[in-house]
Order: sequence, then C-alpha cells, then structure tokens
Amino acid sequence: MARIAKKEKSDGLYRAILTLKTEEEVYNFFQDLCTVTELRAMEQRFEVAVLLRQGMIYNDILERTGASSATISRVNRSLAFGHGGYQAYFERSAEEKK
Repeated sequence: MARIAKKEKSDGLYRAILTLKTEEEVYNFFQDLCTVTELRAMEQRFEVAVLLRQGMIYNDILERTGASSATISRVNRSLAFGHGGYQAYFERSAEEKK
C-alpha cells in the first residue's frame, strides 16, 4: 500500500488527535472534522476489520455491515499488507483486556 509522503501530509492533524484524552473528546473532534458520510465510512471499515480479524467470511460481513465486497477486500488487504495500524490497535486492545 502506498504511504503518504512526509511532505504530502500535515502532522498537525495527527498531533491534534494525540492530544485528545477521552472518548467524548475524540468523538466531538471527529464530528467537527468529518461529514456524517465520512464518519460512517470509517466506522464501517473499522467494523469490517474487527469482523475479518474474528474470522468472519465476506458474505456474512457484507450482510452484517452493508459494506461492499470492494470495501471488505480493501480492508482485508490493509490487514494483511498495510502499515500495521490495525495490528497496533488489536494488540493493545488485547493487552487491555488481560
């Protein structure tokens, strides 16, 4: 997967996210930053990632989330060949549950 080049991104956004301390702050920040459609798309991709990680098959994920097969495939590629963002979350989430 292509990585956004350092000169093409704004570190300000990522730093801003890191300053947020509560779930409510994060929720409010993303409500201000994104449209409802953008938020729903990100929420759907995240749900697809969780379901793929749990071993659910494409057809069941499609039925449960309404995500297209293209979206499911893209998320699956990110899980397998991405930059490790999902993996970092899953590992930390598993540690917190211990």
